[in-house]
Amino acid sequence: MPTIAPAPTTVAVLFGGRSSEHEISCVTAGGIMDVVDRSAYTVVPVGITKDGAFTLQSDDPAQWALRDGALPTVPDNGTRVAFPTSPATNELVVSHPDGTVATIAVDVVFPILHGPFGEDGTVQGLLEVAGLPYVGDGVLASALAMDKHTAKAVLEHAGLRVAPWTTVLRREWTADPDGVADTVAAHGWPLFVKPARAGSSMGVSRVDEPAQLAAAMDLAFEHDAKVIVEPRVVGREVEVAVLEGRDGVPRTSLPGEIVVAEDGFYDFASKYLGGDEALLCPAPLTDDETAAIRAIGARAFDAIGGAGLARVDCFLTEDGFVVNEVNTMPGFTPLSMYPRCWAASGVSYGELVTELIELGRTAVR
Repeated sequence: MPTIAPAPTTVAVLFGGRSSEHEISCVTAGGIMDVVDRSAYTVVPVGITKDGAFTLQSDDPAQWALRDGALPTVPDNGTRVAFPTSPATNELVVSHPDGTVATIAVDVVFPILHGPFGEDGTVQGLLEVAGLPYVGDGVLASALAMDKHTAKAVLEHAGLRVAPWTTVLRREWTADPDGVADTVAAHGWPLFVKPARAGSSMGVSRVDEPAQLAAAMDLAFEHDAKVIVEPRVVGREVEVAVLEGRDGVPRTSLPGEIVVAEDGFYDFASKYLGGDEALLCPAPLTDDETAAIRAIGARAFDAIGGAGLARVDCFLTEDGFVVNEVNTMPGFTPLSMYPRCWAASGVSYGELVTELIELGRTAVR
């Protein structure tokens, strides 16, 4: 009898979104669509517009590519995609502008959303309620890691070194900016001001003197009602990619290093549009240093209850490693550190996408 090939797994790639990282999510989607094994997977591209509309989009990777510094966005093409209202079905309902309605059965969702309304546990909660398997971290780990204040507290409780910080709420800054300025000045200069729940360096500023603080705080508060102020940590910026193990033990990549110009920092433009940084994969570390950061990455992943993937960012100081943050949906474009670290470890971009899909498809939440 002839061998019947198994039907491809249908993967809904969920991208775009309402956050300030909308465009980078689109670039990531294009990267995944470009390398996914089409013989094993059928891709259903669900793009979320900046206004929050769920739409059915093209699966042509070229539409979502970064071209000459121009970033793609999800257009509102009039389609609407509704997720299941019951775990009894795995069908997405697609409404077209001409009034026709179709259903698409999906096996797993790959939510490649960065920042709020995607990386923070909100979409993960939607998928949990709908009963759809999905790639990546669950509700708690996503929400926890997204909040830099809470993540620092959890990592510190787990015995990991974190950079010192002060958390400032918008109402505190509004009520007493001078008092807040005095408090954060105790860290010394320069300071880095960051939204507590944003990513990709959105709203982040370096502050070298008191006169610059107000503008930096105002910028950060454009992205979040809670802000983190940290002193500069003198050290090398080293990151490690973490991948959930099939046996539950986290797998870690060879670490990578970000080398930034002396007068700069690794901002949004540097990460995605080209800048004065260099990514070294693998990082030039001793064997002991490599082992240490890989162990830290695994411990941090376990501390937040990670699943699927994460990138753990550290500073290598004279006194050892200090954890900066954990990203549960790290940059995943071909230029990003996470896939580069795994490539240096012998896992290609396409293999990584396959492994993540399979981990999500079989995940027990």
